[in-house]
Amino acid sequence: MATTMTRKQVRHYNLPGHAHELTFSCYHKRPFLAKDRTRQWLVQAMDQARRKREFDLLAFVIMPEHVHLIVQPRGNDYDVAWYLKSIKQSVSKKAGNWLKAHYPDQHEVLCNAAGQFCFWQPGGGYDRNIKTPVVLNKMIAYIHHNPVRRGLVQRAADWKWSSAGWYENETGVLAMDALPG
Repeated sequence: MATTMTRKQVRHYNLPGHAHELTFSCYHKRPFLAKDRTRQWLVQAMDQARRKREFDLLAFVIMPEHVHLIVQPRGNDYDVAWYLKSIKQSVSKKAGNWLKAHYPDQHEVLCNAAGQFCFWQPGGGYDRNIKTPVVLNKMIAYIHHNPVRRGLVQRAADWKWSSAGWYENETGVLAMDALPG
């Protein structure tokens, strides 16, 4: 008896005026984002995607094996999936090329049955619509606290790969856009 695996589908509710808390993970929850090089690729991809796809980036945290983003579309006609695709494809391509050039034997290990390099967990991750400023502020605090809960730093603002430092003193690896309202 053959079994088939079904891929979990995320439903994006692209509703005008809503911010989105997005979470996505590395393939099999491996710590592919543990190196500064890969984190910097992700920061660059987030910055490019927000310009190209017309999203404001309100908050983020990059953990070793997953990412949290809070984004706000600038227009009424948008698709969160476009934004995610822009980010994830860019990072996956850079990581795959780097791995192939430096560790070709490892590159093959991280390919699926079709021979495609796997950096991200398949599927759309998690998408939560944020409708109110109160919930938005709670979600920003929640994602910023991830490195503290994990024991990576004592204070959220000390985690370089997050927007927490920017909110505290407007310094960090990536400037945030203004919060709505």
